[in-house]
Amino acid sequence: MDNIIGDPHAGLQTRNRTITENTSLYAEILDTGIMETCLHAAFVSQLEPKNVKEALADNCWIEAMQDELSQFQKLHVWDLVDLPKGMHPIGTRWVFKCKTDDRHVMVKNKARLVVQGFYQQEGFDYTEVYALVARLVAIRLFLAYASFVSFKVYQLDVKSAFLYGKVHEEVYVTQPPGFEDPHNIDKVYKLDKALYGLHQAPQAWYETFSKHLLSNGFDRGQIDSTLFIRKTGGDILLVQVYVDDIIFGSTNEEMCREFERVMKSKFEMSNMGELSFFLGLQVSQREDGIYLHQTKYVQDILSKYKMNDCSTYGTSITVNHDMQPDKDEKDVDCKLYHGMIGSLMYLTASRPDIMFAVCLCSRFQSQPKESHMITVKRIFTYLKGKTRLGLWYSKQQSFEFKTYTDSDYGGCNLDRKSTSGGCQFLGDRLVSWQCKKQSTVFVSTCEAEYVAVASCCSQILWIR
Repeated sequence: MDNIIGDPHAGLQTRNRTITENTSLYAEILDTGIMETCLHAAFVSQLEPKNVKEALADNCWIEAMQDELSQFQKLHVWDLVDLPKGMHPIGTRWVFKCKTDDRHVMVKNKARLVVQGFYQQEGFDYTEVYALVARLVAIRLFLAYASFVSFKVYQLDVKSAFLYGKVHEEVYVTQPPGFEDPHNIDKVYKLDKALYGLHQAPQAWYETFSKHLLSNGFDRGQIDSTLFIRKTGGDILLVQVYVDDIIFGSTNEEMCREFERVMKSKFEMSNMGELSFFLGLQVSQREDGIYLHQTKYVQDILSKYKMNDCSTYGTSITVNHDMQPDKDEKDVDCKLYHGMIGSLMYLTASRPDIMFAVCLCSRFQSQPKESHMITVKRIFTYLKGKTRLGLWYSKQQSFEFKTYTDSDYGGCNLDRKSTSGGCQFLGDRLVSWQCKKQSTVFVSTCEAEYVAVASCCSQILWIR
């Protein structure tokens, strides 16, 4: 205990980021545009350790690990016991991450103790593991409605959310590496709450969270079970949850403050203020509407695949692309191709302009060739010239539901299947879009368009 830095019973604390405004240093670094970096550099480690041995040599990471273990003690996550006969303990490991904000400024060192869940045996260590998460289209619908009724959207983050989930199975884990009890080296921890890495952890957290809201007067959405609604008189409070990230808004600011009090009565929260960064989506709430974009993500993937210095194109794909699996062409690295396609697929959450090109390139993932890689790189060069393109949800009165759909006829060069496309609007707010190759070859444009309409109608029913 003498070697622990600080009070182990104290809660997590945010380092002070203030600086006196009347100092010449403040004025100087403000002019150079590196103020945030300077404020954090003295208090946060800039390097992520590769193992526990490296982490234990840095006081910043030692504090981060002690913060994590202090949360375990406060929430009564586990008990040190002897391993029962016939039981097997699951290994644990530390995961170290330097947290950055949407401007790439490093603001926090996060050490998380995770369970090596791949050692768990189904039916013995866990049974049901299904947990609900919000769809990205549900997030866009939430923001579109917020722009229509003109309320602010706020964000809450639950600290170590999975530690609140109750574990119903009998699970034992090894002691944390670097923090073993020297007097009880052969003992293990029996889990009472879930840890990150357990198969059942997301479900346990969602069950705890939903029960708390339902017991405080909220109603769960009948279609989207990650949406919680509370009505008081003519006012409404909406809460959308994606694992441990929560966004909420209300037509009455007092209901927002009441919701915050309800959450803090059971969970340790960090109030993030107005929503600005959520699931990789950057949200700018303005007086005349909400702007949704992924500028930071675009810059990250351009840097990751070394496309920062490339020239730009005005379109994401040529008109007569004529993509086909040419066996005579040279093969490319499948892992690299898959990674680029996966990065672009997530970008379609706010960029419908690249939807068709990305879906087309994803059809050749089994045996990618040089021509396919060239097409993928063209999408990146197109993004280079339009990094800040996004969705604009204006604060205008119309909220009319409109939808459009169409289909080509035998557009695929491989099997002559057609491609369906569709989009849905609330007023002038684009909230949903689709692009998908049909599963059957049709003999007429009428048949192909009927299939496109059927697919679009299913999306319409879900949105309504």
